[in-house]
Amino acid sequence: MEFWPEFLASSWGREFVAGGVGGMAGVLAGYPLDTLRIRLQQPIPDPARAINAGTGQRGSATSAIGLLRGILRSEGPSALYRGMGAPLASITFQNAAVFQIYASLSKSINTSKADEPPSYKNVALAGVGVGAIQTLILCPVELVKIRLQVMSGPNIGPITMAKEIFNKEGIRGIYRGLSVTVLRDAPAHGVYFWTYEYTREWLHPGCRKSGEESLSTMLFSGGLAGVASWVFCYPLDVVKSRLQAQSGGHLTKLRYTGIADCFKKSVSEEGLAVLWRGLGTAVARAFVVNGAIFSAYELALRFLNGNGGQRLVLEEN
Repeated sequence: MEFWPEFLASSWGREFVAGGVGGMAGVLAGYPLDTLRIRLQQPIPDPARAINAGTGQRGSATSAIGLLRGILRSEGPSALYRGMGAPLASITFQNAAVFQIYASLSKSINTSKADEPPSYKNVALAGVGVGAIQTLILCPVELVKIRLQVMSGPNIGPITMAKEIFNKEGIRGIYRGLSVTVLRDAPAHGVYFWTYEYTREWLHPGCRKSGEESLSTMLFSGGLAGVASWVFCYPLDVVKSRLQAQSGGHLTKLRYTGIADCFKKSVSEEGLAVLWRGLGTAVARAFVVNGAIFSAYELALRFLNGNGGQRLVLEEN
């Protein structure tokens, strides 16, 4: 009975809860665009075939709009949300951990005065650290999510899919793509948090110390941070999606044997442009999702702090 009051009385407890609120907001805001991104990144089964609008599967002449129409026609709107249960349940915890660990790391390596915000260098270093740590949670979740997003058969739940992967591929299969996830997320999170902190200070000078910033500043800074991090890591994300989408077992030969092999085969078969396929959808999703994440996080944290001397600057427009 005493757990929650004591938990929320600590700064790390409030940061954890606020991060979870931000994670939920991000998943709900951008999941349909994430499904389109994952499908756009997959290899083309038959390069001579254009998009089949009747099946929702990709061909060589792929656009996000054409793919969306095909999915809606053949699978219905629910297909855009297939597999959302896994990230909605886990990313709430993962995002909570990310923001709490980031806050702890940025404070622990901060060499400035106690009442000064961390330097931009320390913000980036803390982002790199938290990006590497959170992959241990993220990798299995994204694996299950991607498998559900690319499947075209009957709908199954994330737990059923996770059991199926474990039974066929073992623990190694559950963590397929871990290396490329670390390579993607560690530097990308450094770019992510640095861009957010720099942009919010640029738009609203002094807000990093005072906490007095507008909702539009939160939305734009968070959205831009998401866009910058995705553009920075996108080729690795394409490779990660392809590695995790392939299912293997004792009798199944995998199409890609590793990161370098996936790069080589993807580029030789589909050209350099394949490494940027779906970027437009990813950037649109990143702006919406991360604007929602940072805004929800900041507002939830201020609510839990009882405003803590900080206030949200409300604008007439």
